[in-house]
Amino acid sequence: MTDPVSVITAKRDGGELSAAQIHWVIDAYTRGEVADEQMSALAMAIVFRGLTRAETAAWTDAMVASGGRMDFSRLRRPTVDKHSTGGVGDKITLPLAPLVAACGAAVPQLSGRGLGHTGGTLDKLESIPGWRADLGAEEIHSILADPEIGAVVCAAGSGLAPADRKLYALRDVTGTVESIPLIASSIMSKKIAEGTGALVLDVKVGSGAFMKNLDDARELASTMVDLGADAGVRTVALLTAMDSPLGNTAGNALEVAESLEVLAGGGPADVVELTLTLAREMLAAAGIDGIDPERALRDGRAMDRWRSMIRAQGGDPRAALPTARHHEVVRATESGVLTRLDAMAVGVAAWRLGAGRERQGQAVQAGAGVRWHAKPGETVAAGQPLFTLYSDTPRLFDSALAALADAWSVGDTPPSTPLVFERIGLSGSSVGA
Repeated sequence: MTDPVSVITAKRDGGELSAAQIHWVIDAYTRGEVADEQMSALAMAIVFRGLTRAETAAWTDAMVASGGRMDFSRLRRPTVDKHSTGGVGDKITLPLAPLVAACGAAVPQLSGRGLGHTGGTLDKLESIPGWRADLGAEEIHSILADPEIGAVVCAAGSGLAPADRKLYALRDVTGTVESIPLIASSIMSKKIAEGTGALVLDVKVGSGAFMKNLDDARELASTMVDLGADAGVRTVALLTAMDSPLGNTAGNALEVAESLEVLAGGGPADVVELTLTLAREMLAAAGIDGIDPERALRDGRAMDRWRSMIRAQGGDPRAALPTARHHEVVRATESGVLTRLDAMAVGVAAWRLGAGRERQGQAVQAGAGVRWHAKPGETVAAGQPLFTLYSDTPRLFDSALAALADAWSVGDTPPSTPLVFERIGLSGSSVGA
């Protein structure tokens, strides 16, 4: 007979939990038979003692088994999804999903809302008038099956991995977030339950990311790739830079507008590069060869898919995006080469302006955010605009300006940082990009 105390003490003392123990405790916690204080004690034991690969796989499988699983086997196209661990200015999903759909894959992109300094994909898309994030399973399947669409970006239903939702909320208030096995199983349980056949992971590394260094990011990526392989999902991970924010904007409607520039064949070079890199990885993982995603951006096919995808979810792709009622300009105080633009500081500033939230369920401002007018490596002159801040609430500018006070550096030597550090393949091996 399994009981919570024996599971807690086994892990506390460094033992390896059996699959049966793990499945029991996850199921009992989901049903309310294991108390929050008991699960928080187990989570803390895992933070200190870790989980083996077998334990992590069993933990993930138990969270998947706590709810339903989507089935896309009736689709005529291969399914592939992308997941980012979160960064600043990371609007890649917006142009990427319709681009990959335009190249022949079905893209079931279940996304989330932002919390803290990282923006949420659903918050960005909800700045489009009429657009809906909450869709039923049949509606999702119908959009994916439509030969003129093939991509959907929506909220995960409450029936997918409900154990993860409950455990995530507990970890957030008990100091047990920083566990790579628990982070990996949280992400992968939802992706496995989603039912995609292939998955590309964008694991961010740097000041604006959850993983601050390459070693931790590599461990997280390898763990998730292994979990995908164990579950029969073809999975590959890229480790990508997040010391500087992506693109030129952070904020909901601001990032939608920038994504539209990419879909129109323009946009910031780093956003275009990462979009195309991830698109190629997704197509390869889905088994689609001989299709050039760059051509699909240039010839308008990706934009056509975007418009169809937005309309299918109730949005008006031609409607004007919301704009903030007030703005403030920050000017460079010296001339030279911009050598640093701190992603965390920019993300915090956007959050403080109203683009993000402090707690789940809090409203966000669609037009709030930050635009930066220079990227690291570019020359700036004293007095030129460096940032423009946007908000509907003028009193928020002071705290946002405080966040940006030490966000940049000017010098003589341009920085040299690759956008993609490494690729961790299906075998878990690491290859320099």
